[in-house]
Amino acid sequence: APQIENYFRDGHQFGVRIGYSFEGMMENGRIVDQPLGSAGALQKIQRHSGFFDDAFVVVCGDAIVDIDLSRMLAFHRARKSIATVALKKVPRRELVNYGVAILDDKQRIRQFQEKPAAGSELSDLANSGIYIFSPEIFNWIPQNGVYDIGGQLLPALAAAGAPIHGIELPFNWFDIGRLRDYYHVVMQALRGEAPPYELPGERPGTGLWVGPNVRADFDRIRIHGPVFIGGSASIEDGCEITGPTFIGANAFVESGAVIRSSVIMDHTRVSGFASYDRKVVGPDFCFDPEGAVIDASSTDFSWLFSDSRSAVAELNEDQKQIR
Repeated sequence: APQIENYFRDGHQFGVRIGYSFEGMMENGRIVDQPLGSAGALQKIQRHSGFFDDAFVVVCGDAIVDIDLSRMLAFHRARKSIATVALKKVPRRELVNYGVAILDDKQRIRQFQEKPAAGSELSDLANSGIYIFSPEIFNWIPQNGVYDIGGQLLPALAAAGAPIHGIELPFNWFDIGRLRDYYHVVMQALRGEAPPYELPGERPGTGLWVGPNVRADFDRIRIHGPVFIGGSASIEDGCEITGPTFIGANAFVESGAVIRSSVIMDHTRVSGFASYDRKVVGPDFCFDPEGAVIDASSTDFSWLFSDSRSAVAELNEDQKQIR
């Protein structure tokens, strides 16, 4: 939550207005999170100010989507629906990760399966986590306590025969709710397979995008794109970088490092001893697409990766000693 609030603030720079609803309490000078679930969170906002006085959209934040919300809203109003769910066909083997909707011939949702066991799926239409609700929905959400949209609210609506509908629209849906999802979506974006995202920066070479103030002699670095290098990064001579690879802002890649199909986060120093293939590396962690994590706080891995800001501090101290 603090990362989201600190990044978006009041939304002014994005041309929108943003408010935040805190779920928790202060205890002994420390903030204690007490999540209310996705539906319980909506009820808390409604109790606070009666904010939702017309049809409203709820979008889960762990996906990249480009859905036509106007078309979805028109469908919702035409059906006089209390809830409309955006549905997406996904391969059967992946349905264990999602809620599944069963529709009748009028696109009314008659049943929900939440994360069905392999082979028990009654449909291949997954709940994308994009909803339109009418204010009447709050009659179905408890006034207090934890309550979830996908696991509790939607199944209750379907079981009661409430006017709840599903719509299948053509849209891109890239789930980033898990570590391996995040990695694969970044790889897709670098390959140009995740529209409408376009890589920023200048293009000094084929398959190479570079942000401002990058320190690198690209004639002395072996690069095979697509590769993105963020602003103020430093890439020393003798490195080998093979795409799709993302190198974040203020990263520092030492001479001799080999990086292939990886994500190097902002402010990360990559040691010249390191060879990364299909990894996500941060200042104090490293994980592979399947989720195996190395936490630098438990063991000293500074010989492989560390915070680049510490490396800069050490460099500045060495320069003082030389003077």
